[in-house]
Amino acid sequence: MAVDEALLQNFKKDDLPIFRLYRWEPSISLGRFSNICESVDLHNLHKQNLSYVRRMTGGGILIHGGDLSYSLILPRESLKNVGVKESYRYLCRFLIEFYKKLGLNANFASELNLNSSKSNICMAAHEPYDIIIDGKKMGANAQRYTSKTLFQHGSIPMSINNEVFKDVFLEESGLKHAAALDKTGQKTADKEFVLLLREAFVQSFEANLIDDSMQKSEQSSADALLMHKYSQERWNINAKHNEI
Repeated sequence: MAVDEALLQNFKKDDLPIFRLYRWEPSISLGRFSNICESVDLHNLHKQNLSYVRRMTGGGILIHGGDLSYSLILPRESLKNVGVKESYRYLCRFLIEFYKKLGLNANFASELNLNSSKSNICMAAHEPYDIIIDGKKMGANAQRYTSKTLFQHGSIPMSINNEVFKDVFLEESGLKHAAALDKTGQKTADKEFVLLLREAFVQSFEANLIDDSMQKSEQSSADALLMHKYSQERWNINAKHNEI
């Protein structure tokens, strides 16, 4: 999460858009305004050796460990005529294409006329542009806007370990009804998933992908954010931090 924010902080007007792919250790991430004490049993969280971190984006509490995540950063003007909700539809279309490449019937919840619902836990909630496969929610996506930049990240669940997370939540988690690629019979290796996701991204946005690594300024920002924000309970528990 420190890397995501560092990339956003250092993004300049004329920079090429950034598409980042990454994995997690078993953990949970909290939305910017999530109340962890209302929804999570911290004792059982520690008992399962699960870590936790608060995101800079909104949304609910999300589990990680069996997922592939992405981040996307681009100039806000590139979607200047698109509203916030419609921007999800526009940006998430590469995910729809990815699932189609796997032979899955993926649709946005709004296309299926599913009712929206709220929850502190991400997989127990439904938004219009959640992705639905076989009637189940597949992953989640969240955004953050600055004056000139649009940031979006999301999670593609390849597997969900219900046993590890079953005693972590104090309310309905939605995990039993959540979709994951292994539940659809997918046997593709991680590297093949990544290649298919890159291919779907290129085709959806008619883009070229240039492999790159973090710049020194970005790495320096990420190190500072990790030390002073994302490793601190002041942020992860209480949602408070000092500007870095």
